[in-house]
Amino acid sequence: MKKRGLFSWILEFAGRKRTFFGGSVMLAIFGVAASFVPYLIISKIVEQLLAGNDDWDFYLKQVLLMGVFWVIRMTLHSLSTSLSHVATFTVLGGIRTQLCEKLSRIPLGSVLDDNSGSYKNIIVERVDSMETTLAHIVPEFTANLLLPVVMFIYLVTIDWRLGLSNLIGAAIGLVFMAVMMYKSRGGYELSVQKTKKLNDTAVEYINGIEVIKAFGKTGGSYEKFVVAAREGADVFIDWMRRCIWPQSGTMSFLPATFLGVLPVGLLLVRNGTLTPVDFITGIILSAGLITPLVVAFSYTDDLLKMKTIFGEVTEILERDDMERPSVVRETPSGSDIELKDVRFTYKDQEVLHGINMKIKQGEVAAIVGPSGSGKSTIARLIDSLWDVDSGSITYGGVDIRKLPLTYYAGKIAYVAQDNYLFDLSVKENIRLGRAGASDEDVYNAAKATGCHEFILGLENGYDTIVGGAGGHLSGGERQRICIARAMLKDAPVVILDEATAYTDPENEALVQSSVAKLVKGRTLIVIAHRLSTIVDADKIFVINDGNVEAVGTQEELLENCELYKKMWEAHSMAKDEDEDAVAEAISAVKMSEVSGTSAFTKEVAAHV
Repeated sequence: MKKRGLFSWILEFAGRKRTFFGGSVMLAIFGVAASFVPYLIISKIVEQLLAGNDDWDFYLKQVLLMGVFWVIRMTLHSLSTSLSHVATFTVLGGIRTQLCEKLSRIPLGSVLDDNSGSYKNIIVERVDSMETTLAHIVPEFTANLLLPVVMFIYLVTIDWRLGLSNLIGAAIGLVFMAVMMYKSRGGYELSVQKTKKLNDTAVEYINGIEVIKAFGKTGGSYEKFVVAAREGADVFIDWMRRCIWPQSGTMSFLPATFLGVLPVGLLLVRNGTLTPVDFITGIILSAGLITPLVVAFSYTDDLLKMKTIFGEVTEILERDDMERPSVVRETPSGSDIELKDVRFTYKDQEVLHGINMKIKQGEVAAIVGPSGSGKSTIARLIDSLWDVDSGSITYGGVDIRKLPLTYYAGKIAYVAQDNYLFDLSVKENIRLGRAGASDEDVYNAAKATGCHEFILGLENGYDTIVGGAGGHLSGGERQRICIARAMLKDAPVVILDEATAYTDPENEALVQSSVAKLVKGRTLIVIAHRLSTIVDADKIFVINDGNVEAVGTQEELLENCELYKKMWEAHSMAKDEDEDAVAEAISAVKMSEVSGTSAFTKEVAAHV
């Protein structure tokens, strides 16, 4: 497929405001015309002065006329930039909206392959940095390129030799520019890479600061950030060092119109082939070429930067979507889930090898197996977060790829191991499960999942703000709120992917009991390491190395599946060892009290 151009994307992002860019250009052009008139007036004044005209009223009128055109020029410039800013902010909003929408349509694996800091950097900082370029480049770059062209053409009409002499400095400047571009090859791309690495390292450092401090790894982790920062600085320094001399030559000679106009003009006047009036007019117009050329040249870095940023944005936007219809063409019958010969590859390695599973409506099905066997991958495929490579997953007898994403999303309530809460109140985080749910519905869901009591104990109860990613709550509290949110969704299928991993035994039992009541008549899929939590499941699938090794109830698997039997024995042994370890810890703390212990140790003993 042919990739779309930069201008095409900008017009799409601008939407209904795209005409504002056109209006901005037109006003800029009229502004150029208005700014050109004063130079003609100055030429006329010079001509009259040399002719001996001493009518001061004439000169006063000409100066006032110049002022009028200056006001017109500034007014048109302000209107032009206003229109371009409106269009630009629409473009930036369109980019961010499309990026967020795109991330919801592409497979989860495509998102997880990249660092979260990269997405944050692109969507927030990188997109925002385009504002100045987009908003000003349309009117100002247009005007600053068009004005020198118009003035150069007028100079050529006065005397073509004088006009061409303006290009002598530009020609030398272009030679320096070519050298600069040659030495700059790869510099900008490398600087972008190093900047992204620095951003990712900074995000990683901040997100992991708790672990870093807890394990005393501050020095090593900070050193990683320092190295990334130093590498980023070195890239820019080396790049600038290579280009500083040719860049200085470019900036010195490119706008140096007098380098050619003065000697050529003097020679022509001396030979009598150019009048003094035309020579002075040429000098005035040549002086007017300098500033716009410098301004126009200053935008070259911004253009290169914008092209790079749009490349990062469009790389995401041009990824393949998960192919789904926009409307329901075949209505599912019930909520049975069936996987038929499902194969799935992640990062060039097949992790599921022909999975066959059938979970009937109303069943409680558990998926267990060693770490890395593919349990969570199966759950994510069922939730349509990824697409299978081959085979199919059906919901109510319909392939989920034939169902709209929004429709199917309403049929699945998914609670993962890594739960996320938004920086809202507890009540609003639970209410995200079902838009329009009443406060009473929220309270009932919280009570059913064992959240109500601890929520009431928070500073502001249900109105307590949970902080970014739920940072004000413990891991177990966050999980229970996420389970309440899933329950409130009232979906036909509920998937709990290690959802009780951080809950204590008392709350875990409460959640399990509540879930059993709430999912009555619904399909429940549980992925768990704690085998004691799924002993009453209607069906247990044992996954090993991407294959279904066995299916059955707890009793059947203990009798017929050697792998499950070993897992159960290991689980039971681990529980006993944990209980022994706790008993030993209590004994050790109490013994230390006899010989004298610190207040801190006593506090620990009290909590244990």
